[in-house]
Amino acid sequence: MTQITLLDGSIGQEVVKRSGDRATVLWSTSVMMEKPGIVREVHTDYYGAGATVATTNTYAVHRDRLTKVNLEDQFEALIGCALTEAETARAAAGAGRIAASLGPLGASYRPDICPPVDVAAPLYAELVALMRARVDLFIIETVASLTHADGALTGCAGCEKPVWLAVTVDDDDGTVLRSGEPLRDLAEIVARHTPDAVLVNCSRPEAVEAALDIIKGFGRPFGAYANGFTRISDGFKQDNPTVDALETRTDLDPAAYAEFSMGWVGQGATIVGGCCEVGPDHITELAARLRAAGHEIV
Repeated sequence: MTQITLLDGSIGQEVVKRSGDRATVLWSTSVMMEKPGIVREVHTDYYGAGATVATTNTYAVHRDRLTKVNLEDQFEALIGCALTEAETARAAAGAGRIAASLGPLGASYRPDICPPVDVAAPLYAELVALMRARVDLFIIETVASLTHADGALTGCAGCEKPVWLAVTVDDDDGTVLRSGEPLRDLAEIVARHTPDAVLVNCSRPEAVEAALDIIKGFGRPFGAYANGFTRISDGFKQDNPTVDALETRTDLDPAAYAEFSMGWVGQGATIVGGCCEVGPDHITELAARLRAAGHEIV
């Protein structure tokens, strides 16, 4: 029997679906102020499905993103809202951890606009300082390049909470990051910063196996939480994208996703969950499969 940490699934898109609003550049960020409680409901449903970690709705809460829509003055308020929603859900569940999401600066899947380490690190450090007293760990998400990984991990240095690094790989080749850089080249950065876990996220599940074969050689706990898109389209890689530019798969129901995830556990993964388009039903099925296989969800 293996102890497995079961993460939640999609937060942003689940919030957009439940709010009834059309996706915007900020996806699900402003809904926390316009329709409080929806994010809490999402966290509550994931805890109920068996997840032991609630990921905060802070993925897109960055000063550079908020400035584009004249909301930079709401930066700290939005972080506070996200933390409160997660805390309230955990209190209702009676147990669980809270992971602070640190999304990419600028935009997702855009290594071409990723700022250099000396620019990125203080921006991440500000987020860490604002959240560390109220969370159990940090997850640096959707890391698309070596520079992105180095900058974010530098910003998390000395935060005194576990830090997990989650990278996104090519849709068709899990051995390379979205930047085109070999995933194996991440080993030096991992050795230098020693994150507490290395994960693959927001990638097609078919690409994860090859990525994990490399990551498990880094000597850190590892795992994965994949997305449910057909692929990351060129349209989404343009400036100011919205999620409607991406196509949801129709062949990745809870059973199919759980099958992929159990394969990752078979490779030695001890942290699994879901990303975009993976919802509470998927996590419910995955929890059942893990227990049936004799694993302990922690």
